[in-house]
Amino acid sequence: MDPPVRLLNEKKYELILCIVNAGFSETVMDAAKEAGARGGTLLRGRGTANREAEEFFHINIQPDKEIVMILVPEDIKDGVLQSVYRAAGLNTAGQGIAFSLPVDRTVGLGEQ
Repeated sequence: MDPPVRLLNEKKYELILCIVNAGFSETVMDAAKEAGARGGTLLRGRGTANREAEEFFHINIQPDKEIVMILVPEDIKDGVLQSVYRAAGLNTAGQGIAFSLPVDRTVGLGEQ
């Protein structure tokens, strides 16, 4: 029987998700790393916003998107979010949004 997997509950993590126009994931990761993040994962996607959303935000919405997932210790989350939004937020060509979600448990992460 395999030994139990060690869960790293001692340290709290947050998952930051940043959705930007295609081509801006590197901008997001550069900003996140400047604020202390170590890396991330990129997913490609397609937005489905309608004309009302474009009028509400006063922007043209590009359908091709990149979603950057960044797992960070809870204590640097706010700094990473702010850095990412300054670099690729709604008022930039990246037209990004960013938010975080709490992470209950992690497996496979070493001490940072």
